[in-house]
Amino acid sequence: MTAARIVVSTQKSSATSLALPYLNRELSWLDFNARVLEEALDERVPLLERLKFLAIFSTNLDEFYMVRVAGLRRKATAGASQYASDPLTPAEQLVAIRERVASLLERRRTVLRRELLPALAVRGIQLVPMPALDDEERARVQAFFDAQVFPVLTPLAVDPGHPFPYISNLSLSLAVDIVDPVTGKEHFARVKVPRLLSRWVSTGRGHRYVPLEEVIASNLGSLFPGMEVRRSFLFRITRYSDLDLGQMDQPEDLLETIEQQVFQRRFGEVVRLEIQRDMPEAIRSLLLEELGASETQEVAPLQAADVHELDELLELGDLMQLAGIDMPELHDPPHSPQTPPAFRDSRNMFEVIRERDVLVHHPYESFSSSVEAFLEAAANDPQVLAIKLTLYRTSGDTAIVRALTEAAEAGKQVAVLIELQARFDEQNNIGFARTMENFGIHVAYGLPGLKTHTKTVLVVRREADGIRRYVHLGTGNYNSKTARLYTDIGLFTCHPEIGADLSDLFNSLTGVSRQKFYRRLAVAPVGLRAKVLELIDRETAHAMAGRGGRIIAKMNALVDPEVIAALYRASQAGVEVDLIVRGICCLVPGVKGVSERIRVISIIGRFLEHSRVAFFANGGRPEYYIGSADWMPRNFDRRVETMVPIDDPQLHPGLERVLSTCLADNRQAWELGSDGQYRRREASGKDLRATQATLIRHPWGAPDPPPATRSRRRRPS
Repeated sequence: MTAARIVVSTQKSSATSLALPYLNRELSWLDFNARVLEEALDERVPLLERLKFLAIFSTNLDEFYMVRVAGLRRKATAGASQYASDPLTPAEQLVAIRERVASLLERRRTVLRRELLPALAVRGIQLVPMPALDDEERARVQAFFDAQVFPVLTPLAVDPGHPFPYISNLSLSLAVDIVDPVTGKEHFARVKVPRLLSRWVSTGRGHRYVPLEEVIASNLGSLFPGMEVRRSFLFRITRYSDLDLGQMDQPEDLLETIEQQVFQRRFGEVVRLEIQRDMPEAIRSLLLEELGASETQEVAPLQAADVHELDELLELGDLMQLAGIDMPELHDPPHSPQTPPAFRDSRNMFEVIRERDVLVHHPYESFSSSVEAFLEAAANDPQVLAIKLTLYRTSGDTAIVRALTEAAEAGKQVAVLIELQARFDEQNNIGFARTMENFGIHVAYGLPGLKTHTKTVLVVRREADGIRRYVHLGTGNYNSKTARLYTDIGLFTCHPEIGADLSDLFNSLTGVSRQKFYRRLAVAPVGLRAKVLELIDRETAHAMAGRGGRIIAKMNALVDPEVIAALYRASQAGVEVDLIVRGICCLVPGVKGVSERIRVISIIGRFLEHSRVAFFANGGRPEYYIGSADWMPRNFDRRVETMVPIDDPQLHPGLERVLSTCLADNRQAWELGSDGQYRRREASGKDLRATQATLIRHPWGAPDPPPATRSRRRRPS
């Protein structure tokens, strides 16, 4: 795989005069998405799951352009820099991104055309063009067009009386070349492919489908009667879609401000134009001219380099619909999460948690019989006085939302901190906020300038010996849908100091506070980075004193330059470091004199690796932590995050086995080399060790892998 570009940081290690290597953030993310694409090529993955990975790759790339590339374009226009640790300018990064994306798109085309579509056709799943339909199929598709499609189409011409139409973000459109047979005058028109209709139109014969845009293209004559429709060409645009709250003064009404910004996002500048490969130059130039115009000087106009020429199928994220076809033999085996052992009897959940702390591991263990059951118990228990919860992303009419509304109706004090700035979930969260307020729930929106990303629940209960606080802290969102797809770990505890910390945190989020001291929690933005650095530096001190050193950390992304520099110092002092980083990793492992004792793997599989876990050997007094934060500047500086120690030593073996299982993986793991390239670990037969398959059978890991906490020597490259 092509490597993310290694750059030399301007920072220097305190232990050496060497400049520090640093992988470019954006190119590292593209390498992560390339690993997702590789799952579509892997014949060991069931066929429809391979199609799913191709769709995920495509939607991931859409978001990358809407946010990251769009932001770089703005910085390039303004002459701003990116990170001090990364000397590549935004303009240089944009050039590198274009080159990398071009190769990825070509690989995607090859995967789809040469691998997936032929393999699907063998299993009776086909995408067929209109000319390939027989008479019966054509009649069925035509009837569908007449009844369901034609009534919702709106042809929009472009001429002196009709300005160039508004084109919505990520929508498919047909650019239509028309001639008036009377005057001979040429016209351009745009026809939007409706998103509310299924992209794949059934022919009525098995799993044979025609793309909706082809059905429309074959019926353009009915939209332009009396005109000669020469040809039509598919195109699609991507708009800047981030919010600009960071550029604003403190808004008087955050909810109203975000609503306005979500609306304005529809009109963000165009940052990418995808076109059918054979589109004529005249139509391409017209689109570039009309879509590339910017109303502000801070945005660079669209250029020819921002045009992606693709095959006739654009918007491959819609392949997710086909990936859902009910053919069990082409999917992963079904998985039913287990009820956590601690919650399997009929005892009151509060009794169980009062006896001991409980860890849960999703999706291997059930979200509904743990987190949702906890909130339902709190809503129905007459001894519960208050429930407080943070919501970053949630899903529809869930048991959690119902439990909160029932608790409020029963007279309990219910406070919910809803993060209105959860990217692309803003509108959903605004709706949840208003619904909850209507039920008498106290709703707050957090602190200005900060996203509330922590995943916490606080339940206050009156008991015989006084008031007791029960807590859930997790690494994942309170979302029943993603809890079946993302790997996350959660802690249930009634530890008095943790409960007191959460009370202080909620008071700071819902009230006015400058709280900086916490007893057991590490909280961003006031002290989480400092705590992580302290733990790394302590391990470094142990190694320098001859007591050895060991760090294992699992996260989604590692970007923060200070933390990376501290890990380099730890390696140079003799600390053995294993990092399990699913996505972006700017640290370069295995560099002589800098990071020889650091190893990095990335695990890609049917579930999205999302849990954040850290282990520190601490000179023989091991410590484990879980939390909501990745090790990135945004998590440390611009978000409210929590990291909690797992104090009960009886819970440590399970965490160690989970980390051991990840580190021993030779099926789903990719290793990052000192050259910046990821290489898939290869094994077969009885030696095959796949993390997620193991954890489906044993949610807290099988005893087979060697202990993760043991120092590991680096294998020769």
